[in-house]
Amino acid sequence: MSDDLRISIDDLRRRMKAGEEFAFLDVRNPTAWAESDVMLPNARRVPLDEFESHLYEIPKNKQIVAYCT
Repeated sequence: MSDDLRISIDDLRRRMKAGEEFAFLDVRNPTAWAESDVMLPNARRVPLDEFESHLYEIPKNKQIVAYCT
């Protein structure tokens, strides 16, 4: 995977502090999601195997950050 498609947490924080807006997608599988006590507030849950059926939920006016375990 190309590095330009990845963002470090530090870079993300810096860009958010600078006013950039992001939409967060939690793409963990249902088991990983259910077993975790870490949930990012305002993140949309979009399991990868259901990604296409959730396309309408993903904002078109923000950069997207997807995360998983």
